[in-house]
Amino acid sequence: MAVAVPPGRAAGSGWAWRPVARDALLARAFHSCTELRGRFYLVGGLLAGGTREPSSDTVVFDPARGQAVRLGSRGSPPRSHHDAAPVGGRWLCVVGGWDGSHRLATVTALDTERGVWEAWTATPGDCPPAGLSSHTCTRISDRELQVAGREGGIHTQRRYGSIYTLRLDPSARTYCYKQEGCHIASRSGHCAALLQTPGPHPGHQLLLIGGCNLAEPEVAGHWSHGKIKEEPPVAPHLMEQLARLVSSGQGSQKGPHGLRHHSCSVVGPFAVLFGGETLTRARDTICNDLYIYDTRTSPPLWFHFPCADRGMKRVGHRTCLWNDQLYLVGGFGEDGRTASPQVCILDFLI
Repeated sequence: MAVAVPPGRAAGSGWAWRPVARDALLARAFHSCTELRGRFYLVGGLLAGGTREPSSDTVVFDPARGQAVRLGSRGSPPRSHHDAAPVGGRWLCVVGGWDGSHRLATVTALDTERGVWEAWTATPGDCPPAGLSSHTCTRISDRELQVAGREGGIHTQRRYGSIYTLRLDPSARTYCYKQEGCHIASRSGHCAALLQTPGPHPGHQLLLIGGCNLAEPEVAGHWSHGKIKEEPPVAPHLMEQLARLVSSGQGSQKGPHGLRHHSCSVVGPFAVLFGGETLTRARDTICNDLYIYDTRTSPPLWFHFPCADRGMKRVGHRTCLWNDQLYLVGGFGEDGRTASPQVCILDFLI
């Protein structure tokens, strides 16, 4: 059971991570953490650094009560370096990842109403990736995901990455990949942010950030006005606080260089990145920096807010947006081996 955490903050300049819960069930990295019906569903991950065997646990965290429980349903897949997305307000679809011996492109779904895991079936027209790990899955509609990232293992990686549209049919328990015509930079451990484009008739664009030595976000998809019906979570207070924070900083057109296995959450016009591992130095590679990408300006600007607390270094963690607050869950700490059991909320000191 999660326990109450005494007041305290791991602070940066004008912001802080405030601990709100602590439970050994939450201590994992390279897991997925997905909000569905006011609960955070944590699937799999690595429980300690150095292991290659992913956990098959599914843990449900209730942010309103600060409590975590292990889901007792059978068939929970062993996975790490995967991604997950909610579908139909009922299913949690786990896509790809490492199962301890192979990189997969399959879809396994948790029916949260019945508490049962199901292995969905590929349709005859399926054109799957070679195998996915450290990729991203972004909801374009309730039944369509955009999958981006490097395919295959270390010895089969290509110099470029591919984009796939993954269509899901919950009633039939089926899925189908379609490879899109464009190629992207070869990325692994990146993040994806679906953001509105500015202008009187805003559309959407999907940006890929990090996972390689490039500093600039890469556009992986563009949709004109009205094409995407997704309703993003409403977080007016958090948006206002982020706007105040960036107004206190100095923007730059250059973002973080060579960052991977960081977290990313979209809050209105902002993409909020935290932590990760940098490819630009040989030592002290795990980070605790906060980056905010502000699309309200043209061109968009990056804002960098460092943190002095080495105890907040994180890699392989996740952030989740719920109830106008941003939560930080799991991840390995500074040593790259010890998983954090804490849940924190992003606070602002301005």
